[in-house]
Amino acid sequence: MLHTTRVPPTLTVRSCHRSSVSQFALVCLLLWTTSAIAQLPSNVTKALVEAGIPESSVGIVAQPLDAPRPTLNVGGSTALNPASTMKLLTTIAALEILGPAYTWQTEVWSIAAPKNGVLDGDLYIKGNGDPKLTYEQFWRLLRQTRDAGITEIRGEVIQDRSAFEPVTTAPGDFDGQPMRPYNVPPDALLVNFNAISLTLIAEGNSVRVSVQPLPANLRIDNQLSVNQRATDCGEWRKALSADLVPGEPQMRLKLTGKYPAVCNEQQWNLAPLPPFDYVAGVFGALWAELGGKSVLKSRPNSPRLVSMPGQAYRVTSLSSPSLGEIVRDINKHSNNVMARQILMTLALNSGKSPARASDGEVVIRNWLASRGLDFPELVIDNGAGLSRNERISAANLVRLLKAAWGSAVMPEFIASLPIVAVDGTMKKRLNEVPANGEGGSIKGQAHIKTGSLDGVKSMAGYVLDKNGRRWALAFMVNHPNAAQSRLAQDALLEWLYNGGNLP
Repeated sequence: MLHTTRVPPTLTVRSCHRSSVSQFALVCLLLWTTSAIAQLPSNVTKALVEAGIPESSVGIVAQPLDAPRPTLNVGGSTALNPASTMKLLTTIAALEILGPAYTWQTEVWSIAAPKNGVLDGDLYIKGNGDPKLTYEQFWRLLRQTRDAGITEIRGEVIQDRSAFEPVTTAPGDFDGQPMRPYNVPPDALLVNFNAISLTLIAEGNSVRVSVQPLPANLRIDNQLSVNQRATDCGEWRKALSADLVPGEPQMRLKLTGKYPAVCNEQQWNLAPLPPFDYVAGVFGALWAELGGKSVLKSRPNSPRLVSMPGQAYRVTSLSSPSLGEIVRDINKHSNNVMARQILMTLALNSGKSPARASDGEVVIRNWLASRGLDFPELVIDNGAGLSRNERISAANLVRLLKAAWGSAVMPEFIASLPIVAVDGTMKKRLNEVPANGEGGSIKGQAHIKTGSLDGVKSMAGYVLDKNGRRWALAFMVNHPNAAQSRLAQDALLEWLYNGGNLP
């Protein structure tokens, strides 16, 4: 029998986070243990209390796939912000609706055929939402255009991104970081995630900067200096600034700040240009490298392509990697813009053109209904979890995972999830920690999707325990101290690996 002590009536479980390192810490632990949280393993409870996270801020559900009901259910019905674990819903729905072999086509069109290498007219690049039209893939598309006999373009290069409705929010609206690549909005003609990668190398008192790719309409103004006194490289990005300065024919990316010498070489990924300018600049650079003559000018979204289908002919097209491969990139590395492209593609595939995120939401809700899954608390914003509005409960995340286990596309879905201590966002989790008791380590025995925002930390996926039983689980925390819940989440994974036995 558990014995409790008498506590002041004003001290509640909700207030424990303010007393976790005070004389009331033991009282808080007792309050947790005598509440619904008593279902949790003691080491999970202890880690949550030490992190100052109350019961009311968590949703935890764990259920063996062969069991009719959960073994653990703490706050399971509460609608919580899932952060990137929302990608689980978007990707399993896409795999079932579109199929793992689904591909996107990016097309090049013209009105007239080239003569002696000269295209005396406009060239159209039509995007259809390819989530992984990388720099290398875009080079292939332009190489194919050259191979089709076009050396010189005397008209305009027209970017047709009309398949998706333009996003009205600015990239920095979410967190005030407009140049961070994770904030890039969906785009029917998304090239290389709209990003550039800067390699920074400290050389004496200066910083050498190389850029890949470097759009033809962008110039790097490197004003970085070296901080020789810094002893830690951990927060180097916070010491640097990047500002885009308008200009013609080139815009200027001004880099300032002090780069720690101890960092030696680092990658700095930025998305400084609007999508139209980025595609125009990358096209210009690659077309010149391929020996093509410079175009006169470039413009977006001409309606003429729609009004002249009888006259235009397709010069070439390029297929994306399959959806099965795309989903691996999305979930292993939690790629937000790719997940948002998927939601828009679901809308486009349903016949909505131009596609909108809200249409993609309808497609997913209809799919859930067809699978007999009713999630009344569900809120879908962009399908990626990069949102303060999205909501789902831990119990329904587990229901989704159980349904996915019985799906024909289960192998592709499971293979997309990060493997504990092996790859993706779980590569550095539980890497050195052996499982409690006998039976070895959890390393490689769980497929877990993670999520993280300010005030949100989540995980969901599957654990194969040491007895050969597989579990579905979801663990979500919505609290200012959410970042400190990692130890509690890792403790739950280890407990499940060891069989999930409660006292």
